[in-house]
Amino acid sequence: SQIHWSEKPFSCTQCGKNFSTLGNLKTHQRIHTGERPYTCSQCGKSFGQAGNLKRHQLIHTGQKPYVCAHCPKGFTKADDLRSHQRLHTGERPFICATCGKSFGQSKDYRNHVQIHTGEKPFTCSQCGKTFSNSGVLKTHEKIHSGERPFGCTQCGKSFGRLGHLKAHQQIHTGSGLTPAPTVGRLSANRVTSKPTTERPLL
Repeated sequence: SQIHWSEKPFSCTQCGKNFSTLGNLKTHQRIHTGERPYTCSQCGKSFGQAGNLKRHQLIHTGQKPYVCAHCPKGFTKADDLRSHQRLHTGERPFICATCGKSFGQSKDYRNHVQIHTGEKPFTCSQCGKTFSNSGVLKTHEKIHSGERPFGCTQCGKSFGRLGHLKAHQQIHTGSGLTPAPTVGRLSANRVTSKPTTERPLL
């Protein structure tokens, strides 16, 4: 009898998932077997599906076929484009079940959830200190590496943290500094002093 397109007669013996063609089943089974027959000629990385290899090769060619409709930025993956576009649309599909806070990016959502769970899966290889997200770990690791990527444009002094640079820049801008009292200070033309009620001795 004729097989209709809606039927999926090919079933995976590992997980029971059904497929409409034998080729799709064989491609799927590589997830279970770990087979990766498609290898990148540039870096040697291998993939289970030809489509994944093609997307990977865009990294080497520099092609970014997925372009944002709101700005000129391009991406090698459609998922990255969709994630980026939420910056323009304001969409926040990732909602915390504990406090209701919403996020546009899944990584920001995952980092936030760890505040509630107390989970700190990112560990410093130098001292063993643990952190709730990778960004904080990277900032911490600069203590060990001595890396100071944030440089002052005024005097050239560099810092490991952006917050430390901003605090330093107040020296140049004068913001956040308490002005010294003017009483008793030398000026260009005269000396100022506190007024006195004492009479001169005769």
